[in-house]
Order: sequence, then structure tokens, then C-alpha cells
Amino acid sequence: MPECDTCNNLVWDEDWEDYYCCADMDEDDYARLMQRENRGTRCPFWVSGDEYAVVRHQAF
Repeated sequence: MPECDTCNNLVWDEDWEDYYCCADMDEDDYARLMQRENRGTRCPFWVSGDEYAVVRHQAF
């Protein structure tokens, strides 16, 4: 999924030397996520990795 690149749940694993999703989901959640991907909807576990998104509207 393209939005995974900007998700705050994406964590670097030093042992595997790759990123993985640390969202708390079970097999049923994962199956629904894979079905949803085909319909083009956003992942329900996606969290913005942009820490300035909340205060951006306050910029001068």
C-alpha cells in the first residue's frame, strides 16, 4: 500500500534490515485489510507520521 510509506506504524527492524508494520491487528483484521486494498480504501490502522500536521494551520 502506498500510504504505508508515511505511516507512523512502520518500524525499522535491525535483524531483518527492513521495515514492518507494528499495528495491533489479528488475522481477521489482516484479511479485511487485504480485501479493502482491492477496493481502494485507506488502511484503518494508518497513523500520520507527520508530527507537524496538527500545528501546521497555526503557521504564520
